[in-house]
Amino acid sequence: MKTLFISTVVFIGLFILFQTVNESRGETKEEMEKQKQQVPLDKNRPDPGKTYTRPDEETLKKILAPLQYEVTQKDGTERPFQNEYWDNKRQGIYVDVVSGEPLFSSLDKFKSGTGWPSFTRPLEPENIIEKTDKKFFMTRTEVRSRHADSHLGHVFPDGPEPTGLRYCINSAALKFIPKEDMKKEGYGEYLKLFGEK
Repeated sequence: MKTLFISTVVFIGLFILFQTVNESRGETKEEMEKQKQQVPLDKNRPDPGKTYTRPDEETLKKILAPLQYEVTQKDGTERPFQNEYWDNKRQGIYVDVVSGEPLFSSLDKFKSGTGWPSFTRPLEPENIIEKTDKKFFMTRTEVRSRHADSHLGHVFPDGPEPTGLRYCINSAALKFIPKEDMKKEGYGEYLKLFGEK
């Protein structure tokens, strides 16, 4: 019993240390917001003008795998390096697994070494909601989708240029649409981002 208690304390300590290192720059949420505003997004990016909705609870339990449900609906976290997209290098976009709303692009994805898909910025900033998360004895910035209210992950101020941000996202909250499938899946307007008509 004593060994279990010590192991638990060590685990929590290491988790807090890891998150503290991630937030070592100490930027506040206001400073992170300022960083995002300093980097102009491509004004030519398309506005799909589509309607995205969250299905009812019964439907969600039918259409989502258990891990997808746990992550998006119960604010869960999948295992690092053991998820679908952490090392995905294909071109395309990432949409909300619940609603299909566009969230991130492979053009903004980078190798963070954390074991989760990481992006420097959203594809459609208006589809991202940020909330203060004070779980696990720390303050972080949670990232959720606007239309489905899916828990996606967190954003940290330790990413590369041009934004200095790292959107650390659970693969289970995402559906990847490869570039070659974007038109037939209804996302053809984003092909111009990849130099295609």
